[in-house]
Amino acid sequence: MGEHAHDAGDDSNVRALPDVPSVEVISRAAVMLMSAAAEKLGLSDEDPDNAPTRDLDEARRLITALAGLVTSSVEYLGPHAGPIRDGLQSLQRAFREASAHPDAPGQGPGEKYTGPVY
Repeated sequence: MGEHAHDAGDDSNVRALPDVPSVEVISRAAVMLMSAAAEKLGLSDEDPDNAPTRDLDEARRLITALAGLVTSSVEYLGPHAGPIRDGLQSLQRAFREASAHPDAPGQGPGEKYTGPVY
């Protein structure tokens, strides 16, 4: 009958967007960007240097987007700010370590928003 996986009448697992606090939306977006960047850095693989998902160009884009989000919303994140910033810095360091020719300090992904990461 062509039924959809999600029945339009059953929204028991779906929250209405107006009911979701902004800090939760921002935090979820940050976690998604972090997870995607970690995958593109190959960090989920036993051997990141040879991970089939490794793509440093894509990782750079994701880390830069994450840095922009975190920098622009840090005042709204409250107690979530510290762990999210720590995660961002860890990804920036991992990117530097993964690069065959590391960027100069301040030129790495997202560093125009966060400042140099060593």
